[in-house]
Amino acid sequence: MAKPNLFLIDSIRKAARNIENGSRYEWGHMGNCNCGNLAQVVCKLDNNVIHQYAMQGAGDWSEQTMAYCEDSGLPFDIMVSELLNAGLDLTDLKHLEKLSDKRVLEKIPFEERNLSHNVKKDVVRYMYTWASVLEEELIEKIELNIQFKELVEVGQ
Repeated sequence: MAKPNLFLIDSIRKAARNIENGSRYEWGHMGNCNCGNLAQVVCKLDNNVIHQYAMQGAGDWSEQTMAYCEDSGLPFDIMVSELLNAGLDLTDLKHLEKLSDKRVLEKIPFEERNLSHNVKKDVVRYMYTWASVLEEELIEKIELNIQFKELVEVGQ
């Protein structure tokens, strides 16, 4: 899963808010889908630019991330590199596109876990939950670092 950091958590929440508040959402459009909306925030690109980059390759986000090559120089791969530099990994993008990460789904009440990858309200719910999972991981990591530092200081 993603490397939790404030920029990534904030970007996921901002993308969710944008979708929730009326930004264009269209699962079949590479710039307006689940990953496309997050890429708009992280990469600061217009939805149509993202779609144009994606149309140079074949398939949806899940399929194109399987063909990702950081050294290709292709605009889509450069954009994916920016997403990876923000703390994501390729699996995160595949999960976001299909709303399928088990660690995120486990945080949603069982009776509400049947999310549809192309339903706006489900995407928003998934993204907010994902951001919360990452936030919890970041807090835990900070707490562990503080505890470790205290142990090292005591041991001196």
